[in-house]
Amino acid sequence: MPISILPQDQDGQELFNAISSFFCTFGIGNLLRKCNAQKEKGVPVIDIFKYKLCIAFSGRSMYMQQRTGSFREAFSKNTFYRFMNNAKTNWLRFTTLLSKKVVDTIEPLTSEDRVNAFVVDDSLFERTSCKKTELGSRVFDHTSMKYRQGYRLMTLGWTDGNTFVPINSSLLASSKESNLIGPVGNYDGRSLAARRRKLAQKKGTDVMIELLKSALSAGHHADYVLFDTWFSSPAQLIAVKDLGLDAIAMVKKSSRIYYEYDGKPLSIKKIFGICKKRRGRSKYLLSVNVMVGKDRKIPAKIVCVRNKKKKKDWIAFICTNPALSEEEIIRIYGKRWQIEVFFKACKSYLSLISECHSLSYDALTAHVAFVFTRYLMIAMEQRRSEDNRTLGEIFFFFTDELADITFGESFQIIITAMFESVFAIFQPTEEQLEMFIELFVGRLPDYIRNSLAKAALAA
Repeated sequence: MPISILPQDQDGQELFNAISSFFCTFGIGNLLRKCNAQKEKGVPVIDIFKYKLCIAFSGRSMYMQQRTGSFREAFSKNTFYRFMNNAKTNWLRFTTLLSKKVVDTIEPLTSEDRVNAFVVDDSLFERTSCKKTELGSRVFDHTSMKYRQGYRLMTLGWTDGNTFVPINSSLLASSKESNLIGPVGNYDGRSLAARRRKLAQKKGTDVMIELLKSALSAGHHADYVLFDTWFSSPAQLIAVKDLGLDAIAMVKKSSRIYYEYDGKPLSIKKIFGICKKRRGRSKYLLSVNVMVGKDRKIPAKIVCVRNKKKKKDWIAFICTNPALSEEEIIRIYGKRWQIEVFFKACKSYLSLISECHSLSYDALTAHVAFVFTRYLMIAMEQRRSEDNRTLGEIFFFFTDELADITFGESFQIIITAMFESVFAIFQPTEEQLEMFIELFVGRLPDYIRNSLAKAALAA
């Protein structure tokens, strides 16, 4: 029988079948055991996991289900909360291993010469009050350029240009005691709970490297790492290179960051000013090879493009693979915008912010893992509905693979997403994100799209 909280109609039945197929295909029960999410007795963990996964499609929280008498599960609310608060469950490892299985399913559907990339970014995980929320902080929101209460959700994902796969994440609190609002607990330094909280209070640049290391150790691989200006310091580029990966990033227009050009340390503005620009309808204004770093230097290529809406304005990309062409650098970087659509989809449809009101940092970490799992499931269903080769090997030789993002699409996304403000210049507008979300949801199978729409109305 379908899970009781799902709509009891055709869409609910198809959704239940999709969830069951997802659990079976990717061995969710085995992954939970590997990540120490298990019970010695009582209700199986997999039942609680399924229930939590399906809440987003029901339109009713556990509280409202209990108030209305529609909660018919075999476990109590205390059992559910103990599961969510369990500090021994390694949720970072769970999403990393699950995403690896999903990527292994997707990769054979595209050609071997297709460029895949890791994408790193953070998004505001806002809370209305943090006085009693563990590690709740005042964090800076790069979009509104204001301090907000909550966390920064640092996320690492993988993309082939068509499907975005979230790999792992960390809810970042402030590393400054003055910005900490909520309580800070004491844990044994050797425990998973202590390591999780220690990671949360590290600098975002250091957390990015830790997330990449976790992904690589689980077997993930990609050709490039894509990130925006907030992480594109020379030290960060070298740290990524030390992991055996090349990076493509937006360059921060700072007068305090230097690149060695023609034997001299110069800022990006100085390099742009002294170099001769390309004329006419060239796809880019300037391309120069530089050396990055102080004590240890690595070669890189900087490519500058014009802002067509503001002729005197320009933006710059840096790539630690100087052999890559300028057009490819711009085209590949365009894949980074998929993570913006991912954040918007999670907040608008998958209840990332609104569902969990726990005061426990462990429960909030678990909730983020569930939201990632929901997204992975619908991303796979979306891919299956669009790519006939997922139905069987026979289609592999008779259908073209799903199109990769083109140079023109990347350029259009990058240019049209620019704001007047220098600090917000690399963020898409709310209208553009809404358009991307409509495209994302419109590509979902009917039963998932209908279930999400009903849940949104009920909420």
